[in-house]
Amino acid sequence: MKTWKYSVSYAEHTPLTAPLPLDGPLEGALRLASGMGYDAIEYHTRENVALDLPRLRQLQKELDIRICSVVSGRLYTQGKCSLLDDAIYINERAMQGMREYILLAESLGADLVVGWAKGNVPQGGDRTEHLDRLAGYLRVLADFGQEHHVRLLFEVINRYEVNIFNTAKETADFIRQRQLNNCYVHLDTFHMSIEETDPWEAIRYCGKDLLGYVHVADNTRLYPGSGQLDFRKLLQTLEEIGYSGYVNVECFPRPDRETSARLALAHLRACEDVLHS
Repeated sequence: MKTWKYSVSYAEHTPLTAPLPLDGPLEGALRLASGMGYDAIEYHTRENVALDLPRLRQLQKELDIRICSVVSGRLYTQGKCSLLDDAIYINERAMQGMREYILLAESLGADLVVGWAKGNVPQGGDRTEHLDRLAGYLRVLADFGQEHHVRLLFEVINRYEVNIFNTAKETADFIRQRQLNNCYVHLDTFHMSIEETDPWEAIRYCGKDLLGYVHVADNTRLYPGSGQLDFRKLLQTLEEIGYSGYVNVECFPRPDRETSARLALAHLRACEDVLHS
């Protein structure tokens, strides 16, 4: 019987309008997530965050919990850097920042999520030219990540937020056609509910070889089980392709942070029980 590894999104400081259930001091978040039954947390932070690594590793061992992924989005939202910016000096700073994120992920034994930090094709820009340039940057970063045992997870985000990598097929084809090693597709059920005609076929299209990470939220981006999405079918399809990675809860913290995280995990566990009853 398949038992999934569940994680939950966290940042030290994040507004209630962001889809991250947990915030506050890192130690407190690890204790809370562990107490709720999560296997790991997903860490949204800046690339130069200062951590007491010996203390952190000891705490993780005591609590039997991991940091499964580091998210690089704040390089874009706070640092104003992206790989697709037309200004070369911004590209260079983005590459430096991504290398720092990879080293941070290595120190935590985590993967690296690459979402907003990719950037967008500028208005009026040549899409093919920009994607060729992006592939060159990503190849360098993927090789650097492989040297440091860090996988790159390319998040598929809906068209209202970004203008590249909006569907599973587009993202998987980009990785396969460019032969980008150490690069994987990161799917999110909220974005899939907007972009995918058949989310289960999207999962199958990525397959075991390319699907590296999964975010879950319901169609309203609230906790799983609060809306219309079929998470039993999600887990069934993931099991069908042999997915063995984390299923991470990234949803709005409503009605409050702890409740959203608890209800999400309870619903996912209940879906498991139905599948295996």
